[in-house]
Amino acid sequence: MSPDAETGLPFEGRERFIAAVDAAVRSGDGHAVTASLRGVLCELIRDPSVRLPACVHDRLEDHYARREIYRSPDLGYSVIAMTWGPGQGTPVHDHCGLWCVEGVWHGELEITQYELLESDGERCRFRAAGGMRAGPGSAGSLIPPHEYHTIRNASEDAVAVSVHIYEGRMDHCCRFEPEDGEWYRRVPATLVIDRAA
Repeated sequence: MSPDAETGLPFEGRERFIAAVDAAVRSGDGHAVTASLRGVLCELIRDPSVRLPACVHDRLEDHYARREIYRSPDLGYSVIAMTWGPGQGTPVHDHCGLWCVEGVWHGELEITQYELLESDGERCRFRAAGGMRAGPGSAGSLIPPHEYHTIRNASEDAVAVSVHIYEGRMDHCCRFEPEDGEWYRRVPATLVIDRAA
């Protein structure tokens, strides 16, 4: 495969990163893959020879940034670095049926899982099903149908960076806007890749 066939950004330790993720993705079904990837991602975060592109530490003022650092032409997975300015976060959202492993590279994030209780088409009823604060070197996974969650940087002054490895290219999802009590309205959303500065 020629370098032109690959997508993403150059960074220190990129070959090691890709080899480790490739091996984990080849490990079996969604449960085996995400379990393997959680361990691999934690190791990569702690490995001083792997340094993400400098641009992933640059926040955007009006929204959290999504930067694709790699997409596998052979295995189909994509790796997105997300940059969270102080107070930036997501609404309740899904991953459109894709498994995902998310790890905190820098800073701290609040993650809240949601349980889908019922749905009547465009409206869904959710209940918060637990939350956590995740710091550097921690990783978790989402496997459909347990994919509903929010992510937020609760810091008032620090930037946080996370790395998300998706089963495929995630260019859309559904977000859920609060309506009444536990009821939310489903809103299709197109996800954009922010350019490196």
